[in-house]
Amino acid sequence: MTTIRVVKGDPTPEELAALITVIAARAAAPAPAAAPDRASNWATYWRNARTPFRPGPGQWRASAHP
Repeated sequence: MTTIRVVKGDPTPEELAALITVIAARAAAPAPAAAPDRASNWATYWRNARTPFRPGPGQWRASAHP
């Protein structure tokens, strides 16, 4: 059992009850779910890579435009 001690101030019984209720609810809450595993940057490189070059007439001009 944990002891709670008021070191400053003079809380009312209602304030203490509210504090204890919040602490108890927080302690009883389940742990947050772990974040799903994310693929490494190396594995996702090709998802972010540009489309391949398409050779052909005038494509050198198009390569400078997004």
